[in-house]
Amino acid sequence: MLTDICPFDEIRMLLANLPPPCERSVAAVRRRDAELTKPPGALGRLEEIVEWLAALQGKAEPAIERPLVAVFAGNHGVAAKGVSAFPASVTKQMLDNFTSGGAAINQICATFGVGLKVFELALELPTRDMSETAAMEEKEAAATFAYGMEAIDGGVDLLAPGEMGIGNTSAAAAIYGALYGGPAARWTGRGTGLDDEGLARKNAVIDQALALHAGHLADPLEILRRLGGREIAAMMGAILAARLAGVPVLLDGYVACAAAALLHAMDENAIGHCLAGHASPEGAHRDVLQRLGKAPLLDLGMRLGEGSGAALAIGLVKAALACHRDMATFASAGVSGKTG
Repeated sequence: MLTDICPFDEIRMLLANLPPPCERSVAAVRRRDAELTKPPGALGRLEEIVEWLAALQGKAEPAIERPLVAVFAGNHGVAAKGVSAFPASVTKQMLDNFTSGGAAINQICATFGVGLKVFELALELPTRDMSETAAMEEKEAAATFAYGMEAIDGGVDLLAPGEMGIGNTSAAAAIYGALYGGPAARWTGRGTGLDDEGLARKNAVIDQALALHAGHLADPLEILRRLGGREIAAMMGAILAARLAGVPVLLDGYVACAAAALLHAMDENAIGHCLAGHASPEGAHRDVLQRLGKAPLLDLGMRLGEGSGAALAIGLVKAALACHRDMATFASAGVSGKTG
């Protein structure tokens, strides 16, 4: 009976209906690309980006008209253990900064004509301390996942999920440790700027959490509820909703990729619509990207979060589309094609 289905089972059922890429649209893009006034392959990954968009949108002429950065914000009970250089109150303060237009992500989105929405996830009620108990109950995690799925409502045609939450690099590091093994030190970074003592404390807390939940970490959704945060659950929902709707996704950095990594562990095809917007120096982000099979579009040493690296990459996607759409062909420009 459907009434006997648990919340996580509903999420698993969604993964059974992932749409395939549209090969006809990709073929059409390649035909036009062969006619443009340039040597074959001369634009490198810009050409791949357009094919990626066509495959997902199912259009011979892909377009990006309503790109969105969706920033999900949540608080973490583990922050009380001193795993961050800033107090948990900064999460709400930064949300106010987003609203007033004062954050880096505001400037990047304005520069490239990208929409920005901020989703506040019960900041007054932090998740439980993962080093002492499960961070969330199953219903709580599933409900937040479902809420994140709403991020693509309204005709979004390119999504960049971002996050804000003091303590969330600890949650991400714990997730990577659970998925890929090894002590916390293998995955953690300094987050918001921890000194050596703070970093050692952070590693100890994460190792404590991994030990506490050992034996319950074979299921990625259990990893989410035991070690994750609301913003990670919501980003998982947003990424999966985009996959089901044929909306391409640009992944941001260290924390956003924790959401992608959990989906990837459930089904590798679940993030087949994602490109990595950038590589972050935070923790072992490069290692994670390799495990996900994602080569970053940008490598600028950014570790801000907020969806900032992915938002910058949207500018690159727009440039790729402009070249494909607006370049002259050899015939229209009267340029001789390749001989021999």
